[in-house]
Amino acid sequence: MMPETVPVSVTVRYPGVLRSYCAGASQLAISAPDVRGALARLERDFPSLHRNICDETGRVRQHLNLFVNDDNVRFLHGLETRLAPGDVLTILPAGSGG
Repeated sequence: MMPETVPVSVTVRYPGVLRSYCAGASQLAISAPDVRGALARLERDFPSLHRNICDETGRVRQHLNLFVNDDNVRFLHGLETRLAPGDVLTILPAGSGG
């Protein structure tokens, strides 16, 4: 038997360039059981914001990184990374330099 998936309240933070897609807010409080659920919630509630985070196939855009608290989800369980109450999901542009 699989454990029940219970949405939890988390904070989503994103860079200033995306704030115009959610009435200028610097962060949002949403309920989701995992990162994939958080993105689905953004798609439903803030479709313009979601389009700037994910491409038309639903994949996170290549130039963005997602962190749960201080950990990049690429090094956790990707979009299946579970969220706990009070977690912070941060969306950041990928850094590059030379």
